[in-house]
Amino acid sequence: MRQVALNTHISGTFNIELENLRNSVLTMGGEVEQQLVDTLKAVKHNHAALAEKVVLNDLKINSMEIQIDEECLRIIAKRHPTASDLRLIMTISKAITDIERMGDEIERIAKLVTRNKLPSSDTIKSSMLLIGERVAAMMRGTFDAFARQDEAAALEVYDQDNRIDSEYKRLLSYTTSEMQKSTEDMQDWLDVLWAMRSLERIGDRCKNVCEYVIYLTRGTDVRHTPLENMQQKLEDLT
Repeated sequence: MRQVALNTHISGTFNIELENLRNSVLTMGGEVEQQLVDTLKAVKHNHAALAEKVVLNDLKINSMEIQIDEECLRIIAKRHPTASDLRLIMTISKAITDIERMGDEIERIAKLVTRNKLPSSDTIKSSMLLIGERVAAMMRGTFDAFARQDEAAALEVYDQDNRIDSEYKRLLSYTTSEMQKSTEDMQDWLDVLWAMRSLERIGDRCKNVCEYVIYLTRGTDVRHTPLENMQQKLEDLT
């Protein structure tokens, strides 16, 4: 397992600031993870009150993003970080944007429940829940890789998105065929399609955070790089 070694500073306060910053991201990630768990439960049981709680709690996640971003800027201005310290701050600044967007996608799914727009098809609903559980597992792995600054774990999580994409495409195809046979309001179907898309997008956001973890440990930008090419690229750097 390859991890980044952060600098040891003469200023103990700087060390504490960096550690607090990292912990703030994990706290934010934990909030978003709980949001997804609650949303899947709300979808499964058609629990409108729980879904409404998720929608309201998104404001808290937005606030956390702003606070962490402001702290990144403050540390840069005050400490003038270099090397691995600067990479950590840049990684955090990028990661919290994706984490906040995960929260937005989860809110969209929760609104299916609050607006009573859940699909009438049990097959579609159960498939959405299955994808949601896979996405939740991917999210847990993503935040764990970030917490441990573990490049190998980030690569393993990154690969999980292919399975989610495949299941999403199958569900999309099935839903489209059901729409053609249905007499239900087309807007309701569109809301369901957008919620399905949101599940898939959360997986994409997890991939982004995994890429930032690799940047943190290696100092190498692997965005927009296919997994097999990414693995070869990292092997060449070893």
